[in-house]
Amino acid sequence: MDEDQYITQEGLDKLKSELHHLKNVRRHEIASRIERAKELGDLSENAEYAEAKDEQAFNEGKIIEIEEQLKKLVVVEKNNNSDIIDLGSKVRVDCNGKEKFYTLVSFNEVDPVNNMISNESPLGQAMIGRKVGDEFSVKIPSGQMKVKILEIE
Repeated sequence: MDEDQYITQEGLDKLKSELHHLKNVRRHEIASRIERAKELGDLSENAEYAEAKDEQAFNEGKIIEIEEQLKKLVVVEKNNNSDIIDLGSKVRVDCNGKEKFYTLVSFNEVDPVNNMISNESPLGQAMIGRKVGDEFSVKIPSGQMKVKILEIE
């Protein structure tokens, strides 16, 4: 991840909250597990200890990953011009003849079940900067999709 990544303020807050949890809650929980496992005796054959150490390594790796990510993030303010699609826009579209609703969000806010798609996804990238009435095709894993922008909130 060498390029800047765009994120909403809400997405940044979510990422910082996760980092805080990993550093201030999970670290302590894991350290307690390691201490309890040490009390069980021989560490060379102690599955509890090995598991806790693996969890510790994973947690520390995740902390490093988020800290590196935070260095490359650019917060995008919600566009007050609801005529143009941008990060945070809620969009009603016609996709291959079916009406769908999407919210364009940053990478760490994606929630396909709730139609929250990333600005980095093929559809998300194709929608950025579009207006109501715009029609375009976008390549998706299952082929080409014809899209028409019907409404922007």
